[in-house]
Amino acid sequence: MSARRTIDDVLADARARLTRLSPTQAWDALGRGALLVDIRPQAQRADEGDVPDALVIERNVLEWRLDPASAHRIPQAVDHDVQVLVICSEGYTSSLAAAALQELGLHRATDVVGGFHAWRAAGLPTTSRAPLAAREELVPA
Repeated sequence: MSARRTIDDVLADARARLTRLSPTQAWDALGRGALLVDIRPQAQRADEGDVPDALVIERNVLEWRLDPASAHRIPQAVDHDVQVLVICSEGYTSSLAAAALQELGLHRATDVVGGFHAWRAAGLPTTSRAPLAAREELVPA
């Protein structure tokens, strides 16, 4: 019987296949035509903010939207050579997502180290929103 794997094992394996980019490296790649894909759920984006010009594709449909052979792909999924940069909140889920994209043949897929938090900390463009708790206080009961 083989040893049980943990999520830490799975994450390490995923990251071993990726050439992960710092937020500033990702910003430079965008200037060269890379596609930044934000996989955070809507509630998290509402609470944390957005990256302008990032494509929002939530994690549960990511592979269908970016697989060039999928009937449900987005227009930007033209071939397997598209450089896809996945961003999540802190850079964990994005590593798993980028590895899954590589398994589909998107060999240039990778993620942003530290996710949205690191992107914002690096002073790169973001849009702010009122924190979710503050918005909820504005909703009449």
